[in-house]
Amino acid sequence: MRILLVEDDLMVASGIKLGLTDAGYAVDWVGSGERAEEVLKQETFDAAIVDIGLPNMNGLELTRRLRKSTSESAGMPVLILTARDAVHDRVQGLDQGADDYMIKPFELPELLARMRALLRRSQAATSAVLTFGPIELDTASRRAGGRRGDELVQIELGPREWTVMEYLLLNAPKPASKDKLLQALTGWDKEITPNAVEVYISRLRAKLEPFGVALRSIRGFGYRIELTSAH
Repeated sequence: MRILLVEDDLMVASGIKLGLTDAGYAVDWVGSGERAEEVLKQETFDAAIVDIGLPNMNGLELTRRLRKSTSESAGMPVLILTARDAVHDRVQGLDQGADDYMIKPFELPELLARMRALLRRSQAATSAVLTFGPIELDTASRRAGGRRGDELVQIELGPREWTVMEYLLLNAPKPASKDKLLQALTGWDKEITPNAVEVYISRLRAKLEPFGVALRSIRGFGYRIELTSAH
């Protein structure tokens, strides 16, 4: 999943970005609402974390403009961060289109939990555990497994394999585009080639095949997770 972080405090931004990256997200950071608005017109993200106290264009104005825009990111989840704890400020943030609101200082585990909840809601997922046939992906504990009868067999996934798998399950039964997978795997400060997506798909195929699950290539588009005919 790809997150846009909009925060003008370098120390705060560094801490949040490190925590999100360690949790498996691809994170891009900008320091102003103006820069965020430019980026969102050109690129797509799965969610945004926006500080309210940005210089010039504040976080509320950025959120309001985003919701009125015609860009692909117009409907993405937005989590507002602020040092303001008045009820009026929280109400104003939500009324401008924010999906959630966190008051500084906050604990990183809570931020991660709120991001998981926002991403689940945006993908119409109701549980922290994503399932497809015998496959289970626990996004809270970051454990993957496949069921054989009543037994849940652990599936070891690397960070990028996890990202691809999570995206496939969130999109199932629809296919996930190769471009979206590529964006979910990397941010501006990392480079990854489109062929790398095929590498991770190949690795996942080998790990899912024993459970009767296949990753089907959709020519010219991407990949779809499916049950094999034997299951």
